[in-house]
Amino acid sequence: MSELYDRGKIQIENLLRNARAQADQRGFDRFPIVDVDSHHYEDRRWDEIIPYIEDDGIRDWARAMTERSGKAAATTITTAQVGNQEVSGRILRAGRNQLADLRDLSAEQRKHDDVARMLWAMDMMGIDYTIMFPTPMLHLSLHPAAEVEVALARAYTRWLTEELLPQDDRIRTLAYLPFNDPEASLRMIEEFGDTPGVVGFMVTSIRYRPVHANEYAPVYAALQERGLPLAFHAAYNWHEQSMTQLNKFISAHALGFSFCNIIHMTNMIVNGIPERFPGLKLAWVESGLAWIPFLMQRLDNEYLMRTSEAPLLKRLPSDYMRDMYFSTQPMERTAPTGMMRESFEMMNAENTLLYSSDYPHWDFDVPSVIYDLPFLTDRARHKILGGNACELFGLPTDKRAPASAAEAGLAPMVGEAVPVASTLS
Repeated sequence: MSELYDRGKIQIENLLRNARAQADQRGFDRFPIVDVDSHHYEDRRWDEIIPYIEDDGIRDWARAMTERSGKAAATTITTAQVGNQEVSGRILRAGRNQLADLRDLSAEQRKHDDVARMLWAMDMMGIDYTIMFPTPMLHLSLHPAAEVEVALARAYTRWLTEELLPQDDRIRTLAYLPFNDPEASLRMIEEFGDTPGVVGFMVTSIRYRPVHANEYAPVYAALQERGLPLAFHAAYNWHEQSMTQLNKFISAHALGFSFCNIIHMTNMIVNGIPERFPGLKLAWVESGLAWIPFLMQRLDNEYLMRTSEAPLLKRLPSDYMRDMYFSTQPMERTAPTGMMRESFEMMNAENTLLYSSDYPHWDFDVPSVIYDLPFLTDRARHKILGGNACELFGLPTDKRAPASAAEAGLAPMVGEAVPVASTLS
């Protein structure tokens, strides 16, 4: 097992070393790069987050769950998912202690481990600002008790904004909305909308409440009034009834991440939410890109045949989609000069596409994935890699990442492996 973890460490370190070399070679120091989707493994920090839970009963229950041994017990808090993201141990996720040894940092550099790890990865990839998301909490939307989603969403956001984000303004977040409770979601916007480091809000997309329901109107109105974007972050739910027909993780992963956002976007558009809230900025995260041209064509075709069923629309569905934002990852790259180019043109990618790494997930993308696309102009590269996100989130356009590996003094970070079952620090 130790040899397996050693190989995993070397793979991750070499990959990020290569990413730093690519950043130097391509001149990423010339323009800002913003990662709109990188991940934080909050399950390693439940011992820090749980004290922020305001409800005494839920706090005691959560503490009891984390005191049990094994990953499954810890993730029971957010409703554990069946899956194989680590490919049976052959591809290791970051976020565990095997990826960093922070003991050699100076007192000035010695920040919270999670901040230091994130900044290290950002510097290796040449990223100036990152929008950080939780990870196991992406399944919190499936928890049968809405009050648990509310309690954990509030606790995580309070901990994140009070403990982590103040340590470095290169790290920002789209705060988690407990969307199963519209009133609680509205209170979250009112409480955290002006908090430093919060650039908007996000909804985890694997859920079953219709996003066009009138009970969400105050939520959309509050976001529109404040000019804050709302992102729908996709995931997969292998337990979902239609997905249970799939017998391989690759199948659930391929379809699940796109399917949930397709459902919510269709409801948003057909029910006229963009007309009711024309200033609401919507972003769709971690769904890939191939579904976007499909849905544009499908909805346009249906709408032209049955316009009476969507009386609020004044334009084609695809026109509304071109006003929205999309993250790049995981970008389907099997036809980079054919279908991909057509997809970019259909979605007006130069103005709507946002680079995302999805680091440290097993399928993450470094910035060169976008920069090396042969059909992009320099202007399009710069806007997709950072310009569009700076405009959407109101981020500074100055460079913050080290200009070179030598300037950063970067070296691979190594440390001891931890047992597979360990999820808490």
